[in-house]
Amino acid sequence: MKKCLYIIGIVLPIMLLSCQQKETIQKNTQWRGENRDGVYNETGLLKEWPSGGPELLWSFEGLGDGYTSVAIAGKKLYVTGLEEDNLILFVFDLNGTLLNKKTVGKEWVVNFNGPRGTVNVNDGKLYIFNSLGTLFCLDEATLAHVWSRDVIEEFGGRNIRYGMTENVLIVGDKIFITPGGEEHNLVALDKNTGSLLWTSQGVGTRSAYCSPQFVGGYSIPLLVTCTQQEIVAFNADTGEMLWTHPQPSGNTIHPNTPLYENGMIFSITGYGGGAWLYRLTNGGRSAELVWKNDEMDNQMGGVVKIGDYVYASGHRNRGWYCVDWRTGETMYKSDELANGTIIAADGMMYIYSDRGEVALVRPNPEKFEVVSRFNVTLGTNQHWAHLVIYDGALFVRHGDALMAYKIK
Repeated sequence: MKKCLYIIGIVLPIMLLSCQQKETIQKNTQWRGENRDGVYNETGLLKEWPSGGPELLWSFEGLGDGYTSVAIAGKKLYVTGLEEDNLILFVFDLNGTLLNKKTVGKEWVVNFNGPRGTVNVNDGKLYIFNSLGTLFCLDEATLAHVWSRDVIEEFGGRNIRYGMTENVLIVGDKIFITPGGEEHNLVALDKNTGSLLWTSQGVGTRSAYCSPQFVGGYSIPLLVTCTQQEIVAFNADTGEMLWTHPQPSGNTIHPNTPLYENGMIFSITGYGGGAWLYRLTNGGRSAELVWKNDEMDNQMGGVVKIGDYVYASGHRNRGWYCVDWRTGETMYKSDELANGTIIAADGMMYIYSDRGEVALVRPNPEKFEVVSRFNVTLGTNQHWAHLVIYDGALFVRHGDALMAYKIK
């Protein structure tokens, strides 16, 4: 009996620590959820909100300008903001108590001031990419500086009109970033040291505000992103460019992360660009166009796929759209809400319009079905940050303010 108790006393703490570490590393640590598809793995959420909206659990005003979403790991919440021309990292607990605040470096104050790239929490470190083109790595526990690289200066990158806007992707020990240089178009760095692992010339065009997507399960791992007027796929292990297709729009802006499911790549852009669906062929080494829809042209609000349908707002083609994933047919267009961002969880869609309205919408290919809604009254400037759901709470960032609502 003593021996059994001794073993339990040793093994149980190790198991608990392992679970805690797994949550710290894997739980909601990056842009638009675990798969970058905007779908959060939460259950038991409300299917309807009270008339005045869900209960406000807490709010914080004082982030300064910025458009980043929250990243949550290890029961801590990370978000960035702006003070004068400084990039500030804020650390909260899940009750909204400010635990720490740290100046990381300089930040964009040219237009639409403030940070754009959401913090990526991975394996005990925080990764932050500012709009000036510097990638920072901090220690998660102490917030101490581990390493940083100016990818514009070091890799011949070229900044873009509204500043670098990329949520860095980490797969294994590689961190991927798009300097947008003619020679070093996309690079892979060692996440622990920042050293260069590979560089790819790609098609040599500038970054286009796009955060890349990883596709596994093929003989070669794929990295898919958009640059100025094209979608491009790389071998994630070597940087070899595998295929590219033109994706022209009315501007050189392609902010939406490509969506992958079952051998298909979906890409959407604003400015009249429309939406494309590609089928991967030859083990991912090539891709063919399945359909193009000219109506759905989301600017930067993302898209979600539920069942056989994709949902997103338009941009120049204002309104909310449902499109058949299989055929590209537009099922409907609705003007009930202004354009905006979209995520999904527990069979419902969560929309944050650029006019400050948050709506709970039931997925329905026959009609745009708003169940509940409320107005965001705190914060400043544009309603552009993407929503996040974690542990039954909906996190809304509006410029200077961060809010948490009870939705479970």
